[in-house]
Amino acid sequence: MKINCGYGRDMIPQQREISSWLKQQTGFQLRPVAGLLSSRDFLNGLAFRIFFSTQYIRHHSKPLYTPEPDICHELLGHAPMFADSDFADFSQEIGLASLGASDDEIKKLANCYWHSVEFGLCREDGSVKAYGAGLLSSFGEIEHACSNHLRNNSDKPQLMAWDPSIASYQDFPITAYQPVYFVAESMQDAKQRMRSFCEGLHRPFFAHFNHVNQTVQIDRPVKRTVGIPECEASFI
Repeated sequence: MKINCGYGRDMIPQQREISSWLKQQTGFQLRPVAGLLSSRDFLNGLAFRIFFSTQYIRHHSKPLYTPEPDICHELLGHAPMFADSDFADFSQEIGLASLGASDDEIKKLANCYWHSVEFGLCREDGSVKAYGAGLLSSFGEIEHACSNHLRNNSDKPQLMAWDPSIASYQDFPITAYQPVYFVAESMQDAKQRMRSFCEGLHRPFFAHFNHVNQTVQIDRPVKRTVGIPECEASFI
């Protein structure tokens, strides 16, 4: 991304250039937003390989962590991962499952998103590595996650095997470091487990993304309802 998107110490790359490059790699695109969206709106975007990205930057007095997503979080944490095809597929899997989902299922999917795309860990070559954007964009958070290996640290977090059926009910703080992290055996494993979980949700239809014409297709007719489902949780 240094070569193709202008990443460097002395400048913040333009989202348009990053989005154009990501589209060539995996079909994902960045779409700027002014602030937080509802979980439903945000996850729905992932179904179309659209990632809603903020544009402001955290205050210089707190460089290690920000409770709200900023441009550091988006461009250092999320954007590079969307260039990985397995991660892109994994993210879209959550988005496709959110289409037509009930409020309760949106909450479950949002929890899974938080514990994976935002704060997920993954085993690779015998080591545990971060793939969640909340870790990749925060030196303080990633140091905290790694403190599990320090025996004398009483505040060390708990590492659990990635299981969407458990992660979907796992609460989390949004203004402090995470007490629990889920570890996948691989990105392929994370994707397959998420797909199996999504297939078990009670939905009015199942959605499939057509890569040729960039549209979402469903497996049965649906009846249009009046009103917009409510969902309290919101994030990016």
